[in-house]
Parts: sequence; structure tokens; C-alpha cells
Amino acid sequence: MILVVGATGRLGGLITRLLLARGESVRALVRNPSECGWLTAAGATLAVGDLRDPDSLAAACSGVSAVITTANSLSSGGADIESVDRAGNRNLIDAAAERGVERFVFVSLLGAAAESPMALLSAKGEAETHLRESGIPAVILQPDFFMEMLPVFVIGAPALAGEPVTLVGEGRRMHSLVSMTDVAEYAVAALDRDDAVGLTLPVGGPEPLSWRDVVAAFERELGREIAVSYVPIGAEVPGMAPLLVDLLSVLETYDSPLDMSGPSARFGVKPTTLGDFVHTFVVGARGERQPSAG
Repeated sequence: MILVVGATGRLGGLITRLLLARGESVRALVRNPSECGWLTAAGATLAVGDLRDPDSLAAACSGVSAVITTANSLSSGGADIESVDRAGNRNLIDAAAERGVERFVFVSLLGAAAESPMALLSAKGEAETHLRESGIPAVILQPDFFMEMLPVFVIGAPALAGEPVTLVGEGRRMHSLVSMTDVAEYAVAALDRDDAVGLTLPVGGPEPLSWRDVVAAFERELGREIAVSYVPIGAEVPGMAPLLVDLLSVLETYDSPLDMSGPSARFGVKPTTLGDFVHTFVVGARGERQPSAG
């Protein structure tokens, strides 16, 4: 039995589907089972609980051989960093250790470190340290930012709506954007590889990309130019949440190129290109049917 924490989210849902597709028994930790019908329909069992409730986690971890967690507070606007990303992850790790879980796959974030000035990265870093010290055979994945998130919010959605795009800074910093589908595959593969135990693996896409590259990819897919404006780092962006502006500002202060050729071959994951992601996103947003694979 594999416990998936975060199964109601997008990445956790992808992981759950991959596990079920290969015949695994999956238990999903949920807070509101009445809203999780797709999980039971897909074949998962539900464990009602919350990262902030240690007793519920002890019950959820009972009888499971492995835990995969993607849970984070980003979906709530970062409001629960302390209770979810810091204390909640510690509660889950402690429960897994007490119940003798044999493998723990923790999906963290690239740049996570206890000493980070960013609250989310600091909380993730503390959780990583606690997991390493717990004695549970563990694999830590540190994905760069997801193609399905910031590129869609910042560029894809306004471009499809015919609206201008606003970038913070010059949009030239290089980051290894990664698809959630790739991260899901790494997480599932990590369950079976004993040589992955103890590994902290940064995860990115096939090549580093800038925001300007993302704009160009959408322009190619849409067949037209996209109007782009630039604001200084730290400036307010009308209509954009402050948390998102802060994140975009931070991303303009460093580069995060990753060479994924080795991990890709080792874990058997074929990286999703930006072009393939943009095509799939645009087709889906327009409700178009993609050609059959045969």
C-alpha cells in the first residue's frame, strides 16, 4: 500500500494515476472525502486526515510500505506555510517513521534550504533535514518551477485571451522549467530504485529557458506576436497577486540551469519539451482534438 499525500492536487493526482495504472494499491490522504469521488472511482482508497492532525497521520500511515507527498501551501496562497510546509511535513515524517514506512518520496522545491530568506523554501529545507534525520529510506526531489504554473499564469492565459503579457525584470534569466508529468514519473520511479535512497535530486526540463523563450514558444504555437511589457524588479503589477510578483522578482535574481541527461536516463524519464507542453496547453484551452497516436 502506498500513501499519497497531496493526491487532490494536480501533481499528486498525476502520481496517483501513474501508481494505479501500474497496479499499485493506493491510499490517498484527503480532508473532505465528499469532494474526492474521482479518487475512489479510479481505484484509490481514502484516508481522512490533515497534516496538522498527527493522530490522523498515524492512522493514514498504518500498513503502508511507502509515502509520496507533494503537499504544499501554494494552493492556499502561501497562507499555511508554517502549519503545512513546516509543522505538517514534520508531523507526516514522524508518523511514517513510527509506523515503519520503508520508503518516503518527498517532493520539495529547488532551492529549499533551512537558511533561505524565503519562508516557503526555508520550511521545505527544514522538512528535508528532518526527513534525512528520521532514518526512513528516502528520496528528495527538488523540481524547478512547473511549466503548468507560472508560464500559464504569466504568459499562456493572457496570450490566449489576446491580452498583453507583463514580465518582471528583463526576462532573460535561465531556468530549467519542468512539466509536472516528468516530476510524477520521477516520483514513481524513485519507489523502486534502491540506488536512489538518500538522493536529493534537482529536477528540471530538457533545457534551461528564459521568460522570453516562453513568450516565443507561445507566439509560434499561436501564430502571432504577443505584446510584452516589462516592469522593474519589486514593482507592483496591476491585476497580479503580490505573492506572484514577489516570486517573479526572486526568479530574476539568479539562474537555475540543470543538466538532466543523466537522471533522465537513470530513471527512464523522457523530458517534456516546452514546445510540446505549449502545444498541449493551447490545444486543450481551445478544446481542440489532438491527432491520435495510432
